[in-house]
Amino acid sequence: MKIIEANGARIPAIGFGTYTLEGETCVDMVATAIETGYRHLDTARMYGNEKEVGEGIRKSGIDREELFVTTKVWWTDIGEADLVPTARKAVDALNIGAVDLLLIHWPNHEIALEESIDALNATISEALTKHIGVANFTSAMLDEATAMSAAPLVCNQVEYHPFLSQDAVLSACRRHDLAMIAYSPLGQGGDVLGNSVIRDAAERHGKTPAQIVLRWEIEQDGVGAIPRTSNPDRLQENIDIFDFALTEAEHEAITALTHRRERLVDPSFAPHWDRA
Repeated sequence: MKIIEANGARIPAIGFGTYTLEGETCVDMVATAIETGYRHLDTARMYGNEKEVGEGIRKSGIDREELFVTTKVWWTDIGEADLVPTARKAVDALNIGAVDLLLIHWPNHEIALEESIDALNATISEALTKHIGVANFTSAMLDEATAMSAAPLVCNQVEYHPFLSQDAVLSACRRHDLAMIAYSPLGQGGDVLGNSVIRDAAERHGKTPAQIVLRWEIEQDGVGAIPRTSNPDRLQENIDIFDFALTEAEHEAITALTHRRERLVDPSFAPHWDRA
């Protein structure tokens, strides 16, 4: 398993995303993911499944120290009065002790960034998390946030897949020694996995299109991915990407697709995105 070193954090490059997983399905999928070899698990307050993720971790019987667990605080709760209490609810729901990484899930233009970053830092002193970071921040916001933060930020979690360039954000992450963790790393399937560039590479390597895409992501310096699935068979497929390498030509051909700039996640409260 590739490990991303980011400002003191050691983040497994492939994680298991749990968005939309609920109830016993979530518990079982988390336990199965750990049995399959995943050591990076991602949840959020907004997902409403932190309790089940924690149950899945305990069900697996794994030593807590072997895991890297991330949760996120929703954009409505990142003010000074709300962020720490919300983070405490998250940690209590998981019931596995402090998380490894706590993120601001989305920025909020109605709350001063410095206020949110100060509150995020307080979650470390309150022993709720070991590391802090952000999600869905633009390159300019990342420059500002890293300058404001007393503790180093270790991650910016963003949408990233072969149909969406994140060159500006990735450059900012590298500037500040942050990991860039891709959500929707497979572009929610469909057109991305059906693309001829990706399918041809899959045929050459004897891999699936999803494995080609995930390999393309984790071969990039400082980039990880958190594919989500409710299919136990996909768990093995998504992590079985460490026994081959793309050629330079294959990597460049997939990267060229990113200039389509087809963003899938763009809510009304999103920031003004980087062009690239």
